[in-house]
Amino acid sequence: MISFIINAIKIIFLLGFLIIIHELGHFSIAKLFKVKVNEFSIGFGKAIWKKQGKETLYTFRIVPLGGYVQMEGESEESDDKRAFSNASIPKRIGIVIAGALVNIIFGIVLYFILVSTIGLQFVDPSKDTFLNRMYYGGIRTQEFIMSLFESIKVLFTGGATIDQMAGPVGISQIVTQTTNFQNYLYILSIISVSLGVTNLLPIPALDGGKIVLLLIEAIRRKKIKIETEATITLIGFMILIGLSLYVTYNDIIRILRLKYYILIYKFKGEKI
Repeated sequence: MISFIINAIKIIFLLGFLIIIHELGHFSIAKLFKVKVNEFSIGFGKAIWKKQGKETLYTFRIVPLGGYVQMEGESEESDDKRAFSNASIPKRIGIVIAGALVNIIFGIVLYFILVSTIGLQFVDPSKDTFLNRMYYGGIRTQEFIMSLFESIKVLFTGGATIDQMAGPVGISQIVTQTTNFQNYLYILSIISVSLGVTNLLPIPALDGGKIVLLLIEAIRRKKIKIETEATITLIGFMILIGLSLYVTYNDIIRILRLKYYILIYKFKGEKI
């Protein structure tokens, strides 16, 4: 029971924290560009805590796995000069892209700190200097970034299949298998970067899809109707839901298959 509670806390904190800094990215840039933010919410469902700021309602909701920033004129027509829909296209792109960039930058910086401080082992101790750690930490981080780009390339060239993707269940299993704080932080950095990159994919309902629509608006020099954008977003959302269900199904099958093989090996008395 204690193990279950600890694992649940690890999962909720990791996902909750990454979503919070993602939404803070949107929120901070919106405030910087003087766009009116009606609500900043952590979680979904029924609100269990509210605080009305000068113009923004801050809420904490019962399901902590999520969050959102509700801006004036984001999903409806508005005559407010500070509405999201009335901001310039570069400002709107800046607000939309900010959440993903925060995740990516945070993940890369955390990874660099980890490999520079506790992830490097020198054969010769007089070489274990601050400058050497920064140098080799930078090399390891560069390799990490290059492997990320390679993963994206494989995704778009068809080298990866949907069956190889991991959803919330698969990610949760990886998180629960971390044995110490160092491993937990490594997973945190990798998932943070992955979350940021995923959000920038040009799929409706994701931040990348919104950026594509804004670029189309810039090319057309004409705003896309709210109703049209809402329909496109809904279609993209339904596709994402279907994909998530399929990936989750595969995650569960993989976990059950692994447990089955473990039971078989134990029954035969063989070492795994």
